[in-house]
Amino acid sequence: MSLLAHPTAVIDGSARMGQDVEIGPYVVIGPEVGVGDGCRLGPHVVLERNVRLGNEVQVGAGAVLGSLPQDRKYQGEETWVEVGPRTVIREYATVNRGTAATGATTIGADCFLMTYVHVAHDCRIGDGVTIANSTQLSGHVTVEAQAFLSGLIAVHQFVTIGTHAFVGGASRVSQDLPPYVKAGGNPVRLCGLNSVGLTRAGFTPEVLSGLKHAYRLLFNDPRPRAAALATLPPEFGRLPEVARLIGFVGGARRGVPA
Repeated sequence: MSLLAHPTAVIDGSARMGQDVEIGPYVVIGPEVGVGDGCRLGPHVVLERNVRLGNEVQVGAGAVLGSLPQDRKYQGEETWVEVGPRTVIREYATVNRGTAATGATTIGADCFLMTYVHVAHDCRIGDGVTIANSTQLSGHVTVEAQAFLSGLIAVHQFVTIGTHAFVGGASRVSQDLPPYVKAGGNPVRLCGLNSVGLTRAGFTPEVLSGLKHAYRLLFNDPRPRAAALATLPPEFGRLPEVARLIGFVGGARRGVPA
């Protein structure tokens, strides 16, 4: 099987289809779209233009990818949406193209975007990210690999959410969230280390202990941050995960919540 397309589907002549692709009823595939091997497009999916899907991507009914960025500065320049292999995008999700600022909105491999998720222009989503129902990402948001965003979250533009972070439902995220933490609320607040998620992900007891120690010094110690971090035991300071946490907090462009 090479291409199984419903007769009601509309496919632009410039679109490039991989092997073993399934296209449901009333799908619209516009100009300069590339669909990788083994992709599945549900009914009424729209790939408006300039979309690249990796192999085995699944897109649910009514989802729209590659629509114009919702940015007044956009002047019609050629920009893209890029989705990595094996990612699942569920019903009625929307993913806008990038702007000249970055050229593309990108979603990594093995991600899971649930119903009604919105990914705005120039977002960067890493591998293995899960974003639950009706979460809305503003422009230029970065979500690092393996982060988990619960449902009904609103994320301010230019925010970065660190790797393996967990964000609780119905949160308003207007500051950067460090890697490996739990956060939630309106406005968002830190709620400790994402210990359960890190354990499930296979982090060693040594790394977990080091991250807990660094977290306490960064967010719970009454001393100035530099003075508190100076007491971090050397064996923990040499761990790359601890260094990443400390470096993120020190370099956060939008600051981090308490």
